Amino acid sequence: MMAPRLFQDPPHSGKRVVVTGQVGLDKKPYLEQLQRLAEQRGHHVTLCHVGDLMYAEAPDIVPGRILDLPRARLDSLRRSVFKDLIAMSAREENLIINTHATFRWKHGLFPAYDQDQMEELNADLYITLVDNVDAVHERLTREHNIRHTLKDILVWREEEMVVTKCLARSLRGHGCSYVFAHGVERNTIESLYRLIFEPHRKRVYPSFPMTHVMDMPEVLAEIDRFRDALNEHFITFDPGDVDEKRLLFYAGQAIQNGESKFALNIHNRNVEFDAHEVSRIAPDIDGQIYARDFELIDQADMIVSYIPELPSGKPGLSSGVERELQHAFETTKEVYVVWRPKVEPSPFVTETATHIFATIEETLSCFQQKGYIGDLQLSLPPADKAARQRGRFG
Repeated sequence: MMAPRLFQDPPHSGKRVVVTGQVGLDKKPYLEQLQRLAEQRGHHVTLCHVGDLMYAEAPDIVPGRILDLPRARLDSLRRSVFKDLIAMSAREENLIINTHATFRWKHGLFPAYDQDQMEELNADLYITLVDNVDAVHERLTREHNIRHTLKDILVWREEEMVVTKCLARSLRGHGCSYVFAHGVERNTIESLYRLIFEPHRKRVYPSFPMTHVMDMPEVLAEIDRFRDALNEHFITFDPGDVDEKRLLFYAGQAIQNGESKFALNIHNRNVEFDAHEVSRIAPDIDGQIYARDFELIDQADMIVSYIPELPSGKPGLSSGVERELQHAFETTKEVYVVWRPKVEPSPFVTETATHIFATIEETLSCFQQKGYIGDLQLSLPPADKAARQRGRFG
């Protein structure tokens, strides 16, 4: 079998990035924020939204109705826009293209690109943005007239991820395709900027317990400080930036209380969910979490896991964290563990870890010695009073 043809970079010192993602992500303002950050740091970025360019190419089309066009005209419009983008890529310093990998409409599921044009464009990076199913649902109900279920949103997200990854690997092989979270409560723009413009930085997967510490505010505060410390120095692929377990948690609570509905505050709006609809997609959410988190580990250089001490004195070591450590070890990643409990870690931790640390400061100091980060000026947010009394983080 012949090896896939890998296209060589043309003479070009800038970055060409294709960003995909499902409808309802709000990619446009997110990428405009990235563009502003890059400009502030001396990188001129041309940001192109394929959808807007297609409407500009055909001003007779009613806004929101472009997918109702016959496939032949839709394909022709897209090819015309990409022809211009290919020409632009040769002269612009940095080009970011906001598009889709797939469309699912009345025509069924079909690709949103042409292979020959993607070969000619030959982007450096392919990034699929993802977000919480509930966040996407809120945007769709507020901004779009698109009939959908929560299961539809999960399917559309997975289609974008899989097709983008296949496209990238067919053109450039392994290591140029990334899944990146839009972010639930944290601003992830800094890590996305570093992924594109500072590729020398280490890519890190922060690992920590999530579901079974949801009702432990002090432990959650420790974990957040750990995440912030890594985010300050590295490109982070943080699993907590897509947190759909909370949706299942609230649905389960509602059903236990004999209620069919529950509400969440999303983007400063109270959004009502059908508890039984959410419970029906639990296997889909769990399956995507399992697959996505392993993919985030695969696209990282190393995993850094934080194991807190629970109020009971036991290690906050979930089965998910153990599985992540094992997967990282088996895929030959560097594996680092911050172990906070007083009891000794089990062989399932010690036998997979490159190194085990007692504090975050100790961890960062080691990374500085390895040359992974520059001059270390610890700027960790202050711990809560109880954590300080326990001697947490120094």
